[in-house]
Amino acid sequence: MSAFKEGDPTTLSRLYGRSQGKPLRPRQQGLVDNLLPQISVPAEGPVSAEVLFGEDCPLHFEIGFGGGEHLAYRADLLPNHGFIGAEPFLNGVAQALSHIEDGRLANVRLFHGDAIDVLKRLPDCSLTMIYLLHPDPWPKNKHAKRRMMNDGPVQLFAAKLKPGGELRFGTDHAVYLRHALMVMQRFTDQFEWVVKDRSSWEIRPSGWPETRYEHKARTVYNHEVWYFRYRRR
Repeated sequence: MSAFKEGDPTTLSRLYGRSQGKPLRPRQQGLVDNLLPQISVPAEGPVSAEVLFGEDCPLHFEIGFGGGEHLAYRADLLPNHGFIGAEPFLNGVAQALSHIEDGRLANVRLFHGDAIDVLKRLPDCSLTMIYLLHPDPWPKNKHAKRRMMNDGPVQLFAAKLKPGGELRFGTDHAVYLRHALMVMQRFTDQFEWVVKDRSSWEIRPSGWPETRYEHKARTVYNHEVWYFRYRRR
């Protein structure tokens, strides 16, 4: 995940945590070597729908896509939309590549690295949706500045989303939940919380599939899971 000085979305980002776990299986390594270079977001320069897909289209961005289940589901659901996924963990990238190949998804581009690096290179008001699902909670107080839900990143989300665009945030971590809600309270002039009653955050919205991580959190650890939707004013 990335850290910012509070309130400053232009501060250089920094990655924390592991970049790779267990060795990749042969098929995964082959996808990293061959498919990833074909669908990678450029490492430098401006990023836009035209740059990535050769035409203007609604753009979605998933920050830290894990194994890529949600990203692949949404891309398959909306084949005329473009999807960008950023993930620093190589094993997650390899899993996402498997989903992309199996689903023959031509509307996905991946970035193996820090999502903030790509977000900063997108034009303002260019994104239809941003997804931040079960980000690393960094539960210790001394690490709170590393959380993606902080003033700097949220200010950047606001800049890159179109008016009416949506930020979707999900977590099963109570400390992160309280922290995120406090942060979003400082952005009520830029984001409207799409909420009616408790069911709005306790029941997964349609079109929001359960990932393996979420299933494990719910069934193995018996965690509650909360779902939030914020619309850009």
